[in-house]
Amino acid sequence: MALSHLKVTVGPFVFEARLEREKAPETCRIFETFLPFRNQAIHSRWSGEAVWVPLGDFQFGAGFENHTAHPSRGDILLYPGGFSETELLFAYGSSQFASKMGVLAGNHFLTVVKGGEQLEAMGKMVLWQGAQDIAFEAM
Repeated sequence: MALSHLKVTVGPFVFEARLEREKAPETCRIFETFLPFRNQAIHSRWSGEAVWVPLGDFQFGAGFENHTAHPSRGDILLYPGGFSETELLFAYGSSQFASKMGVLAGNHFLTVVKGGEQLEAMGKMVLWQGAQDIAFEAM
């Protein structure tokens, strides 16, 4: 049975996020094969109020779908690589997805549905205290 939601933990903050299976089915399917997915989140350098997980040359194998450069608060995007490195972007406030190469569009595949009141505190913690562990797990 396909998952509908993931637990997303950033440092001490826990969120529940809905997989956007109808809009980004391939990204969701591929990401699910990497669960549990653990890394570190750092504050974005160019994207505004967002944290990101740089993944270098890592290839998820997903193309572009449900992609946007303007994520809403609580949206999680996967940039599958190309003009910039592969990465995840987690918007906690006003954001425009970008890199040193310019504006990027990432696949919006997760949306926070619980814990949204913690988004600003999470973002400020990453900004002022530095890298935090991030985990994506099945619920």
